[in-house]
Amino acid sequence: MKISTLIIDDEPLARSMISQMLRPRSEFDIIGECGTGRSAIQMINKFNPDLIFLDIQLKDMTGFDVLEEITVNFPVVIFATAFDTFSLKAFDYFAFDYLLKPFNEDRFYKSINKVIENFKTSDTDYLQQKIQSLLEYMQPKPEQSSKLPKTIPVPLKNKTTFLNTEDIIYITASNSYIELFTEDNKYVLRNSISNIMTELSDRQFFRIHRSTIINLEFIKELINSNYGEVDVRMKDMKQFRVSKSYKKEFLTQIGLRK
Repeated sequence: MKISTLIIDDEPLARSMISQMLRPRSEFDIIGECGTGRSAIQMINKFNPDLIFLDIQLKDMTGFDVLEEITVNFPVVIFATAFDTFSLKAFDYFAFDYLLKPFNEDRFYKSINKVIENFKTSDTDYLQQKIQSLLEYMQPKPEQSSKLPKTIPVPLKNKTTFLNTEDIIYITASNSYIELFTEDNKYVLRNSISNIMTELSDRQFFRIHRSTIINLEFIKELINSNYGEVDVRMKDMKQFRVSKSYKKEFLTQIGLRK
């Protein structure tokens, strides 16, 4: 089995160097190259690669923004970056591999050998949890406010609707947009799940998946499978899977686990 690989970097020379160093290694199948974050998101969601080389600072967005928009299972990530003390400390803390530019050949092959070993032994659920933790760590922390906003402005053609947060049943991610559902309507907003979460009350809303936030007040029931998985059925009968990386905290939040 070959490791499908996508190279994401806004520098053509960097993409070429990675491609050339991978070419002699038969374990890797290079399925494409991307020079922008937007094209990378489309390629990842379409082809679901096993491995990505991801430049942290792309011209149109950061590598972390790219990961936020992925709707398929997270690939293994090797970050490529010029020297950035803050990012490197984060990668070390969360045990992520990274390559400093300009690339060192010995360091490069050490990284891909680690990838090969990872595919032989890695727990993919653990990997996804690690990436999610890294993304949350890298998100800018919102300023504390004594009063949380009660409405969210949603532009609609030539007007703006102010949506009461208490009326939102759930929110789902859709590429670079989010969809906010109430009992009567669906509203589309250009935003990310992580950003909108900072505008909502932590007590009322909970993120159960990297692409789903639910209003705890609208839960109808939980459904347990024979494999330890948990689904949430909302009052409008819409059903969502609780990601394993959020399951423990979610059950604690609703009082089913201490």
